[in-house]
Amino acid sequence: MVVYLPDGKTLEVEEGATAWDVARAIGPGMAKAAVGALVNGEVYDLLKPLPPGAQVRILTEKDPEYQLLFRHTLAHVLAQAVKEFFAEKGYDPESVKLGVGPVIEKGFYYDIDAPEPISDEDLPAIEEKMRAIIAKDLPLRRFVLPREVALSRYQGKDPYKTELILDLPEEEEISFYQQGDEAYGFTDLCRGPHVPSTGRIPPHFKLTHVAGAYWRGDEKRPMLQRVYGVAFRTAEELKEYLWQLEEAKKRDHRRLGRELELFLIDPMVGKGLVLWLPKGNVIREELMAFMREEQIRRGYQLVTTPHIGSLELYRTSGHYPYYAESQFPPISFKERGEEEEYLLKPMNCPHHIRIYAFKKRSYRELPLRLAEFGTVYRYEKAGELLGLTRVRGFTQDDAHLFCTPEQVKEEFLGVLDLVLKVLSTLGLKDY
Repeated sequence: MVVYLPDGKTLEVEEGATAWDVARAIGPGMAKAAVGALVNGEVYDLLKPLPPGAQVRILTEKDPEYQLLFRHTLAHVLAQAVKEFFAEKGYDPESVKLGVGPVIEKGFYYDIDAPEPISDEDLPAIEEKMRAIIAKDLPLRRFVLPREVALSRYQGKDPYKTELILDLPEEEEISFYQQGDEAYGFTDLCRGPHVPSTGRIPPHFKLTHVAGAYWRGDEKRPMLQRVYGVAFRTAEELKEYLWQLEEAKKRDHRRLGRELELFLIDPMVGKGLVLWLPKGNVIREELMAFMREEQIRRGYQLVTTPHIGSLELYRTSGHYPYYAESQFPPISFKERGEEEEYLLKPMNCPHHIRIYAFKKRSYRELPLRLAEFGTVYRYEKAGELLGLTRVRGFTQDDAHLFCTPEQVKEEFLGVLDLVLKVLSTLGLKDY
């Protein structure tokens, strides 16, 4: 078959040839330097067969795509190291069950169901094993198995990999990557891409922390342990990132909120529910006063709505049941003989609409600008909660504008002007 090179030349290769075959055909220097390829704009490793007529550009360690390749292989090295870590503790390596291990910005992670919890204190030992695996320069091999054979590798042993295979379309190829061999190594269900051997991974990586993660993001499924790592091409990049991480920890708003006695989140009150302390409430009230003054100056009329509403209101607006998973469950008083159900207010919109609709309106009233500092409640998953940035109860500076079609442009520009006024007053420029 024919493939096309970046300079426009064609190359005749065998059916099923890989990017490695193309690199060898170009020359020994390219074969030695190659770590992967861009194939029709998609990152391939050197092990995956090329489609006929592909546009192929060989990648080396100088290309930015190199990071994707070695970070992905690092996730596999992490999984192997964790299995070895628990084997040394006397566990069967098969007792370590694996979810997924993708590349993320700056690094990688792997979701792991281990026979006992992995702590942050375990990470240096796991990282040491990873470096030993890399030093062995284990070659990677890609192979494909029929669905039934692939399932037989995991059924009764690893429910997560079994589920992943069962969820693949019938016609989809099921590929595996093996680093090392049967005597010593690791094999994983994977689409790729990877570097050609573990020795091609730069040593500039670090395991950062362990967090809980529900399998496939579903809180009704098992909680796995997600081990995170960062990885870079150079020692300088890693050093800079770790420095930034430490600086960010010093400025973590959760830490500052408690140290400066601004706010706290108390488990006795509930996850994601903020208690504003006196000092923090001064800041909050000042912000609200500034906003109220600015809104009134611009013709907004302030309203107040309850923290709870009839479930029928949200059915009418369409917010329920379509967003039911992100809302607290309905409140029922049927055991007290009342048929009406209620919902903790997830948004202010329906309430403002009812205020507008409570009487006949004249076009002379338009534009009508209703504003509220309305407290709303959303059921964020426990694993997604983070300080003040992801909470279950928060106060919105919310407004709804009612106008004629001819007034839309002016109102839209007015809202933008208000937003820019607030951001500039608060000294926020990076948006």
